[in-house]
Amino acid sequence: MFKNVISGVALALVVALIGAYLLVRSGFIPANADANPGQIELWMASTSLDATLRREAPTGQNPVTLSEQNLLNGAHLFAQNCAVCHGSAKGTASSSPIAKGLYPRPPQMATDGVEDDPEGFSFWKIKHGIRLTGMPSFGYSLSDQEIWTLALFLKNMDKLPPAAQQVWQNVRNWPIVTPIQTPQK
Repeated sequence: MFKNVISGVALALVVALIGAYLLVRSGFIPANADANPGQIELWMASTSLDATLRREAPTGQNPVTLSEQNLLNGAHLFAQNCAVCHGSAKGTASSSPIAKGLYPRPPQMATDGVEDDPEGFSFWKIKHGIRLTGMPSFGYSLSDQEIWTLALFLKNMDKLPPAAQQVWQNVRNWPIVTPIQTPQK
């Protein structure tokens, strides 16, 4: 009897795996960035991210102190590294063409802010990125100090002092303007 139960469970698992493989190979699971996600995909992505953040995100206090200068620095870092995807102070109403073309859509911080998230969660997301989204890992290009400064800005972006608020109001997310480097002769 027990052998039949084990055989039945093993057979069910094999059939489920073959079915999942055939479903993926069929193309019925959309791979295009402009398709709406299915409920299973949404559940898997959010459940995995939530579990990873609970397990890996720093839980201590942000080592960057809350000061006007650090908030100004955070606003500048956001403008340079984040605004093209996560927007300006105008929020969703002014999403850039890049943000509109990403899947899943990146949150527009002025509208969908993370002020209620622990700073350690923001730090982890910025440092490590989020797999299968457009969120890159900035751990290779920004120092931990800069990442913590960004996390501080995000935590306080709804209550900025006047100078930092002025910088935030002037952030442009599009067009991207970069200096053109001419080759040295």
